[in-house]
Amino acid sequence: MTVNNENKKNILIVHNYYQISGGEDTVVANEKKMLEKHGHKVSLYSRSNVELKQMSKLQKVFLPITTVFNPKTYKEIKNLIRQESIEIVHVHNTLNLVSPAVYYAARHMKVPVVQTIHNFRLLCPGATFYRDGHICEDCVEHGLRCAIKHSCYRESKIQTVACVISTMFHRITGIYGKINYICLTDFNKKKLLELKQIKQERVFVKPNFDESENECVPEKERKDQFVFAGRLDKLKGIDLLFEAWKVMGEEAPKLIVCGTGPMEDWCKTFVRKNSVNIELQGLVSNEEARKTITNSKALIMATQWYEGFPMSIVEAFAVGTPVICSDFGNAGSIVEEGITGYKFECKSIESIILAVEKMREKPLDREKIKELYEMKYSENANYKILNDIYVNISN
Repeated sequence: MTVNNENKKNILIVHNYYQISGGEDTVVANEKKMLEKHGHKVSLYSRSNVELKQMSKLQKVFLPITTVFNPKTYKEIKNLIRQESIEIVHVHNTLNLVSPAVYYAARHMKVPVVQTIHNFRLLCPGATFYRDGHICEDCVEHGLRCAIKHSCYRESKIQTVACVISTMFHRITGIYGKINYICLTDFNKKKLLELKQIKQERVFVKPNFDESENECVPEKERKDQFVFAGRLDKLKGIDLLFEAWKVMGEEAPKLIVCGTGPMEDWCKTFVRKNSVNIELQGLVSNEEARKTITNSKALIMATQWYEGFPMSIVEAFAVGTPVICSDFGNAGSIVEEGITGYKFECKSIESIILAVEKMREKPLDREKIKELYEMKYSENANYKILNDIYVNISN
């Protein structure tokens, strides 16, 4: 691939890795690789929460303070900007070791900052807008003290207090209104703008991307089956799906379930005790799951929370497979009714059944779904959006 390096900005990616690797880490690796492929010079400043286990007792005493503002980060980011002639600082996660000190360092050096919003932590210390089995936006409506009351961060009152203090401190300094943001969906953007100091002109929308190049299997060659791929727990609505398949009885298509989780034993018992057309495949490789999705009528998600950015949806679009999902949150924002899938009312078994029946009776244009994927979720499309954001963000 030949690239023109003229006018390619020097980028500093900043990321605090989690103790257990997750989706954000993959996004960081993919974006870094993509930017370098298109001719950008990319530096990476990272810390890992694995370091927390190696801290001395004295360091742990100061952790609540350095989580709010880490002087080490402030100094090192300024040095990196100076040494590498950085023109854009692109931040992903800052918790716990990087801290928002990165924002202040970049501002001091007069370099624009853009923060990718992977969750809802700026508004909800628990980062999920979900508590005790239901959607919870108490911290937006009544203030962050609600999170302390319910110990929303890691079910620890002490850690929640530290998280709330950090968020409050940076709200007071006004730094959240002085940086730019990338939201993964329009729903994410709408939620972020509920923090009033953030202005609409500083918020951009760019989804994550998928690199797959799988073929789109025609409708007539697909099996009369639907697939669930994910963690088996109430948060993902697996119990609702199973109940819907029970109600459909002999008329139900096959439901292939790929994944494990805390409700795995419940799922096995349900299938054993009820006459349902459900096949539990357990933990399968990404390649196997993708093959199943490719040959199915639709991917189905009954998630009961807002989600981050469900990559399984984009992976389905990449092979022309439509998606059936709840009509709210980020999943509902990604799926276009009657074009890339069908949506149902959250918690409604009857609505799930209607969506499944509609998909069987009115199959969607799979080639069009694949085309929309190329336009919105492919690597090339993603780079164009990201580069436009870099050109247009302000300091």
